Amino acid sequence: MTPGFNLPDPASLPSLKGAVSAEEWRQRCELAATYRLCALYGWDDMVFTHISARLSPENGEERFLLNPYGLFFEEMTASSLIKVDPAGNAVQETPYFTNPAGFTIHSALHLSRADAHCVLHLHTPYGVAVSAQRGGLRRYSQFAMIVHDDVAYHDYEGIATDLDERARLVSDIGGHGFLILKNHGTLTVGANCATAFMRMYFLEQACRAQILAQSDTKEPLEEPPAMSAKVLQQGAPAFVAGIGDNLAWPGLMRKLNRENPGFDR
Repeated sequence: MTPGFNLPDPASLPSLKGAVSAEEWRQRCELAATYRLCALYGWDDMVFTHISARLSPENGEERFLLNPYGLFFEEMTASSLIKVDPAGNAVQETPYFTNPAGFTIHSALHLSRADAHCVLHLHTPYGVAVSAQRGGLRRYSQFAMIVHDDVAYHDYEGIATDLDERARLVSDIGGHGFLILKNHGTLTVGANCATAFMRMYFLEQACRAQILAQSDTKEPLEEPPAMSAKVLQQGAPAFVAGIGDNLAWPGLMRKLNRENPGFDR
C-alpha cells in the first residue's frame, strides 16, 4: 500500500495522556492547538508546511514534536503528533509517517537557538506575495512597524532538502524572531507556541495590509525607518510575547474550543 493512503482518523487514536510526562502532554496540546488555530485563521496549506516544538532531551538526545504527513492542520490532535529526532525520524510507535525533508528548516533553528522552542512556518498567499517583492516588508501599517526591524530574510534555494542550507538559515535569521523566506513563505520562532503564533499573527497582518495597500493605483504611504525603530524601542517584541502569553492565548483557546474542539485528545 502506498504510504499516505487510508491514514487512521486522528480522533480514533488512543490518547497518550498519562503515557507521556505531564510536561510533554502540555506541549502536545499547545502544539495541536496551534495547528488548528492556523487552520481556523486560514493560514494552512493542506498537509504542507510544519509547526514544531522542542521537547526536553531524552537520555541526552534532542527530541521534537512534528505533524504526521498527510493530516490536515484542522484535524491535528495531541496524541497524533509524532516525536522525532533531529533528522525528523520518528522515535515513537505511530501509525503515521513524517516528512523529514520538511523538518530541515525547523531542526536547524531548534538546534541553534535556545529560545526557539516553537518554530512556525507558513505558505500563506499574502506572506508568499510579500516574500516575492524586491523590497520585502514595507512600513505601510502599524502591524508592519511592530515587526519590521525584527524581520530577517533568507534567499530561495528550492525545496528545503539540502542539509547544507541549515547553516545559511541559521546565519540569516541570527537572533531575529521573524524570517521571510524569499519566494517561499514566512517563519516565526518563539519560546512557546503562544509567542510564535502571535508573532505570525502580526507578520501575516502586515503582509496582508501591504498587498491590499498596493492594490491602489497610487503608491502607498510608507513611514520612515525612524518610526519602526521607535516602535521597536517601545518594546514591540515584549508586547507581542506578552499579549500572546497573557491575553490572546487564553482567548484563542476558548475560541478554538467553541469552533473546533478536540485538539487535546
